[in-house]
Order: sequence, then structure tokens, then C-alpha cells
Amino acid sequence: MLVYGVTGSGKTVLARKVAERTGLPWHSVDDLTWEPGWVGVSADEQRRRIAAICAGERWILDSGYSSWLDLVLARVELIVALDYPRWRSLARLTRRSLARAIDRRAICNGNTESFRQMLSRDSIIVWHFRSFARKRARMRAWAADPAGPVVLRLTSPAAARRWLASLHAGGTGSVRADPASI
Repeated sequence: MLVYGVTGSGKTVLARKVAERTGLPWHSVDDLTWEPGWVGVSADEQRRRIAAICAGERWILDSGYSSWLDLVLARVELIVALDYPRWRSLARLTRRSLARAIDRRAICNGNTESFRQMLSRDSIIVWHFRSFARKRARMRAWAADPAGPVVLRLTSPAAARRWLASLHAGGTGSVRADPASI
């Protein structure tokens, strides 16, 4: 399963909750792509890591980077697309980044966020603006493609909560997309 959405949509939180509820193994993409000190993992190593995960029968990833998305799309059975309005994801992202800059909690591989990062040209908030339209268009194209994997396009956090509640706790069966149930 791929949980996909724009920056700040809540992909990691939803993927973690799906894993807790279903018992499926979840792999945090940030942990796979960033080393301590915000050192990026090389594209080749990222592809190797993602290929190893996707070779497994069951997995959850909480994002898909374009440099290796082809590996995921070749194996994924369900894409949960968090297609929320910009204002919602941007508000979540801003609140989250502010909180992390204040409390300096470790996020991926011991990395932390700072006010300096938030105000830089490489800020995750700037990235939100640069990537929003592309990611939204990608989700909608996947949903419209009958030849691709099943796409469950969720347009609000309430819809995501309803879908999550519909999953069988601790189940080992496959996770199905049933839009009628949300």
C-alpha cells in the first residue's frame, strides 16, 4: 500500500495508524531517504532500499518520490491518496513545523526542524508550494486510470478517519478500498 498526498497532508500518521490497525509492515520514507544531519541518501541507495521493500508481499510506504516511484507503482495494489485542499495541508504543515522547531523533537534518524530551516529557500513549506499542483495532478491521474492500481482518493481527514475505522483491527487479510463505506 502507498499512502500518498501533498506535503503536510498526514501521510505518515495515516500510514502508521493503518499499520497499527492491520499489522501490515510500515516503512517511513523519511527514515529511508534522510540520514542524520539531513544528509540525503543517494538516489541509487534509495532505489535499492525501496526495491527491497516492494519485493515483499505486504508493505506500507508513506510517500513516493519520483526517483523511485516506478518501483512502487509496479507492485502496489492500493494507493490511498490524501487529496485535501491546500489550505488544510498547509495549515497542518505550518503547525507541525512550528511545533517541531520549538520542541526540537527528533523526527527521522535523529534529525530536527528549526526556525532557520523554516525560513530558508529549502524549507518544507516552500516545498509544499513547489510540489502541491504536481502531486495533486498525479493523484487524480492515478484515480482516473482504469489500468493502474486501485486508488482510494480521500478528500478530507474525516473521510480518512472513516476509512481507517472500517479496517479490520489486527487483520492479516488484504486492505480493500471501499469508497461506499466512507
